[in-house]
Amino acid sequence: MGLAGEIAACRAGVGDPGRLVGEFRRAVLLVPFAAGSVDGGDGLMSAVSGGVRWLYAFTDEEALARFAVARGEGGREWPYLAVLGARLVDAIVPQVGGPAGVAVNVADGDGSMLFPPVAGIVPDACAVDIGPEADHEADHESAAGVA
Repeated sequence: MGLAGEIAACRAGVGDPGRLVGEFRRAVLLVPFAAGSVDGGDGLMSAVSGGVRWLYAFTDEEALARFAVARGEGGREWPYLAVLGARLVDAIVPQVGGPAGVAVNVADGDGSMLFPPVAGIVPDACAVDIGPEADHEADHESAAGVA
């Protein structure tokens, strides 16, 4: 079915979240380089929202082109990295230095999907629901309950 198909199924309420994450990990995603970064040495294109850095990723060149047009930048060349979703979350997300997830096909409205920095998507050490900050909050809550 492919990642775009799994996203559509989940958004329609008939998909399987486990299958969606599996397809995300197997998919080759196109991740544009940040503006001014000729070879990506300075980073991949992303945005911060709600304290999370979202790496932009696209299922194909057409989805990336729709994003470029939506930004009013359809006339320029968009260099990108083609990377497996698994490599994106397992190797690149840990290098971000804070909560990071992946925003797939963000210009496609009903065809978009966020893969947040939670267990089962990103490495446990990067997951906001079980990482050091989550453990600290749990300790604080239990200590507050004892007092």
